[in-house]
Order: sequence, then C-alpha cells, then structure tokens
Amino acid sequence: MRLLIVDDDADLRQSLSLLLREAGYEVLAEADPEEALRRAVGEDFDLILCDVKMPRMDGLAFLRRYRAESGAALIIMMSAYGTEDAALAAMREGAYDYLRKPFRPDEVIMTVRKAEERERLRHEVETLRSSLGADAVRDLVVAESRVMRDLLELASRVARHNTTVLITGESGTGKEVLAKAIHRMSPRHDMSFTAINCAAIPEQLLESELFGHTRGAFTGATADRAGLFEAAHRGTLLLDEIGDMPLGLQAKLLRVLEEGEIRRIGGREGKKVDVRVIAATGKALDQAVERGEFRADLYYRLDVVRLHIPPLRERPEDVPALLTHFARQAAQRLGHLVSITPQALTLLSQHAWPGNVRELRNAVERAAVLGGTKPLDCGDFALGNGNGRNGGAAALPQNGSFDLRAQVEEVEKALILRALDASKGNRREAAQLLGISLRTLFYKLRRAQVR
Repeated sequence: MRLLIVDDDADLRQSLSLLLREAGYEVLAEADPEEALRRAVGEDFDLILCDVKMPRMDGLAFLRRYRAESGAALIIMMSAYGTEDAALAAMREGAYDYLRKPFRPDEVIMTVRKAEERERLRHEVETLRSSLGADAVRDLVVAESRVMRDLLELASRVARHNTTVLITGESGTGKEVLAKAIHRMSPRHDMSFTAINCAAIPEQLLESELFGHTRGAFTGATADRAGLFEAAHRGTLLLDEIGDMPLGLQAKLLRVLEEGEIRRIGGREGKKVDVRVIAATGKALDQAVERGEFRADLYYRLDVVRLHIPPLRERPEDVPALLTHFARQAAQRLGHLVSITPQALTLLSQHAWPGNVRELRNAVERAAVLGGTKPLDCGDFALGNGNGRNGGAAALPQNGSFDLRAQVEEVEKALILRALDASKGNRREAAQLLGISLRTLFYKLRRAQVR
C-alpha cells in the first residue's frame, strides 16, 4: 500500500513514517495540507492519515475537498485530546476511521492493517462485479473481429469511471447497445439506464423531457414534472443523436455537465443530479462545429473518450456470429429451433449490410417468422441493394423472367401470404411482420386479389 501522512507536527510525521516503512509500506509525508491535497489528487494513494487540527485547512475541510475531487483513498483521521468530535464528524462524511493521539505503535499498525484488508476485499468485489458485468455484456454485444474485441476492452476500462463517453458510428451499428454494455459494466449497473433520441423530439418538448418543468411553465404544463436527468439520478443517461440537438439546448446541456445541476423549465432553484452521460451520434461533430451547427465547448466536453463502431461491411468476420446470435434470440421468442443453412450463411456473409447490425437483425427476424420451422435458406432472406461485397450477381426468380414489375408483385404477394399464414390470418399482426401499415396491407391485398 502507498500511504500519505498529512500533519504539521514534524516529530509525528517522522516517527509515523519510520514506523510504517518498517512495516513494509511506501510512505510520503506533507506538512502543508494544501500541498498534501495537490499530491493526493494528482497521485495514487491507498490510504491517507490526516490530522484533524491543522493551520490553513483542518482535516474535515481536507476530506471534503479531496472527495469533491473524486479522491478514492481511505482516510484515517488523527485527533488529539479535545478534537474527537471533529474526527467523528469526518467519519460521518466518509472517513474510514480515526486514531486518538497519543497512539501506540501497535495501535497504528493494527488500524492500517484493517484498512488494508478492507481495500483488498473491495478490490475482490470490484473484480467479481467486473467479471459478472462482462458475462452480461456477452448477451448484448457480439464481437468476433479484432476491432470489436479491442473496442469492448476499451469500453470495459472506461465503464469503471464516470468519464463522459462519445459513441460514434453509422446508423444501425449498435451505438445504444454499446452504451447499455458500458452501463452494465459500470458501478452504476444496479441503477437505471435511460435513453432519449435528441433528433426525434421538438426543441421545447426535448428541453422539458431532459430537465423537467413546473406547473404553468408553458401551455399544457398542468403539473410539476421531473425530467430524464432527475429520473436517471445515480444511473446512466444516453443522449442519442446528440448532433441533432438544437443549439439553444446545447448551452443548457453544457451547464448541466459542468455543474451537475439541472433547473426545470419555469423553476427558480437548481437541483443536483448525479448522472453518467453517454452521447451517441452518426454525424461528424467536428465538421458540425466548423459549420457552426454544434458548440465547440460542448463537443470537447462530450469527446473525453470516443468509441467508434465500424460499419458491418468493414468487419465481415462478425456476420456469422451475429446471424447465429439473432437466430438464437428468434428461436426463444418463437418457441422453435431457428437454423440457417451453410449456403445462406455464405451468402449473408458476403452481403454489404448497408443498414448494419439493425438490418441484419431484422432480416433474421423476418425470415424466422415467415420461414416456419425449416432451416432458413438463401431464398428466405429478402436482401436489399448491394448483395455482394464483391459485386456478385443477385439470384434470379425461379421462372427466369426479367419483367421487374411482375416479379416484384409476385414476391410481394408471396410474402403477404406467408405473413398471413404466420399470423394465422391476423391482418394487423401480418402488417407488423411486413413492416407496413394496416391500410397499406389492405390496399395490397385488394391489388393482389387476395381474400
């Protein structure tokens, strides 16, 4: 263990340092509490022994300032006669223990050994939690490629801290999934994970959603309402599509990130919140800053650690594992085995997947629902443009016709019939399977003369 002694008494610093070094500890000592605080924050210490009564800054003030700077070392207060109340007050604010002066050498060693044992147990618990978090993440993120394994390793290291994270990547690459994985691996994993799409909500409503409002703050505000920052207190908040947040809101978000305090619309008082913020975007924010569409100060505040998810076409080795993963999930939902033929696996691994992981997942889901219990083959997957990564020819319809309109109508009718069969005639459910509205389904049924 690495120890720091903070005391203005030179004789005590020297005797304590000698005693603890002989016991096998690495010891540093400081007389000035301001200098000690600077070292404590800037260096790595496991334990700090701090006097209660010191000039310029007492022990309680030292503790408060150290914790405010996110200092994590255990602190043992040292109190002379008449200062026990101050030592107990420090313990109520997070100090580990206190020693009453004058203390015996064996008393000091015993107290430090006890603190050392506590730290050892804490590290074991954190290691176990990290391991459990990694197991939970495997259910979320499929990573076979080197680039994705490296990304997850970086995410696991970042997850342990409250650092703001910016996740970038094309639409459908799994930015929200990675954000959930970070939350699961973090010390906040027992608290809530909340996500909001900044591009999907109008500016005034988005401000209310994030920060809340008071009754009468605007038309329709009939009662006080907490925002997502309050709801996510001690948890994680994902701000998805942060690049589309209006400029006016960007300034308010920056203030919340800097001060850790929100103010509801119409409210006069601020409220402290403890929220780990993760932002995600498919846009190049640095270019948005140059165009004046995104605040530079907010960009730098968000871009503390950046995690970039490559598009699926750049990591084809992930495709077979993702197909198997989503087939397994579909089987659990449908209640029967879902398998994919080797020929289909080969074809799908060569597909460019312009919609990335989201497109792949939906393709497996639709094929599993419409394909029944037989192994899914090439014809069960309706792939869009860009089938072949190397420009291979797309498969022709079975009748060999090149009449595009007739072939489209034939395929469309076949899919509608399979969807109706899979939904046992429930047209609303069939429309959902096909990804169209019920009204559109009725129109297509009439056109295809399906009763």
